[in-house]
Amino acid sequence: MSRSSKKGPYIDPKLMKKISNVKPDGKSPIKTWSRASEISPEMVGHVFHVHNGKDFIEVRVTEDMIGHRLGEFSPTRKFVRHGGKMQKELEKKQQS
Repeated sequence: MSRSSKKGPYIDPKLMKKISNVKPDGKSPIKTWSRASEISPEMVGHVFHVHNGKDFIEVRVTEDMIGHRLGEFSPTRKFVRHGGKMQKELEKKQQS
């Protein structure tokens, strides 16, 4: 279920304070744990390090990302390929 339009988009107040203190030069990333914060137009051009539960993943905000959440660009699960031993043998044959 989405957030009520009456309330407006959720942006963590601490995150907004950090954004106002940093210039959008791309050199100084903003470290955040707030995956639920929505990306607003003020965030365009900034670089965020979004926590995924283990590491911080770098996210560069562009205009296309406005309205999405920061957590969408920082996956929490690592894909392990399917197939096991047979798949590895097939991949070795294809590379040779």
